[in-house]
Amino acid sequence: MVSQEYFFLEKVKDKRLLEILKGFFKGERLGFQEALYLFQTDDIFGLGEGARAFSERLHGKRVFYVKNRHINPTNICINRCRFCAYWRSPGDGYVMDLEEVEKLAERVCPLGVREFHIVGGLNPDLSFDYYLGVVERVKKACPQAVVKAYTAVEVEFFSRISGLSVEKVLEELKVRGDQVLPGGGAEVFSKRIREELCPRKISSEKWLEIHELAHHTGYRSNATMLYGHMETPEERVEHLMKLRELQDRTGGFFCFIPLRYHYKKGKTYPKPANPPTGLDDLRMIAASRLILDNFPHIKAYWVMLGEGITQLSLLFGASDMDGTVMEERITHEAGGKTPMHLPEDRIIYLIKEAGRIPVERDGLYRVVREVA
Repeated sequence: MVSQEYFFLEKVKDKRLLEILKGFFKGERLGFQEALYLFQTDDIFGLGEGARAFSERLHGKRVFYVKNRHINPTNICINRCRFCAYWRSPGDGYVMDLEEVEKLAERVCPLGVREFHIVGGLNPDLSFDYYLGVVERVKKACPQAVVKAYTAVEVEFFSRISGLSVEKVLEELKVRGDQVLPGGGAEVFSKRIREELCPRKISSEKWLEIHELAHHTGYRSNATMLYGHMETPEERVEHLMKLRELQDRTGGFFCFIPLRYHYKKGKTYPKPANPPTGLDDLRMIAASRLILDNFPHIKAYWVMLGEGITQLSLLFGASDMDGTVMEERITHEAGGKTPMHLPEDRIIYLIKEAGRIPVERDGLYRVVREVA
């Protein structure tokens, strides 16, 4: 008799995919070729069924969200990545002063915000003390919220401008109240792509090294991949495998977030010949869920995917849809058409309509409440 968990296998039409999924659910980890095939099969619904079943093994039908607020202290950045529409040169951008940061946090704290997501540019005119002050002011204004501040790229920059080791930088941030590293700056780990799109950014090896060090010093973090520009399926799989290997060593990642590339006319990177479609997005979510078998969560980031694909992603292996956000600047600078803010009741509606159970969490994935 086939157990309830494996009934979905009857819906898988692709014979090779079926054999891969049978082995996976028996405990056989996906190798490189099996992982690559997830990006090649035409059986997108069979792939989605497998990812959904694995997500339900981990979380049942629960989908997590958080009341959160984005803060981007500055858009002035020396890296000038070719795919990025957000960065500006000195004299052409903005810097939030620390009082402005604190007042912003004070305004939204009574709304029940449980996470502040803080990322921005590498501004050569700001000291490490300024970036520390941002964290300190936010934590002072809203002590109950988890601060998730600064990518590995920013941490390495702080090390250079302060003369401190990366470990010491992390310690200083933690003292001010930082608890989680965002996953940005990973882009695609391929050296070929980094040389083409973001040659001034830290290497993939350095990104992984900083996250590993952060995990060993008590931080938790997220991981990302920017897809839909010039990467190959093989490069996607290589990226995911490197994340899986690091998670095997540390167990420090909460979540993987596939980030859909948004093109805006005027960028120095040309428009992709075939920008990602909705099916590409769903495949990316589902394949990530199966390849990253040691990651607790795969996030469907509604800001980049839109409400419709995000909702479908909850049936393709995603178990988190980020949160209220309140103000998102980076994707919208690149031409994003989604709202700047998604109200909590709308998030709950989208999750419920997909047949899932909404669960409010905090920035450390601790459950606040399960919404009836």
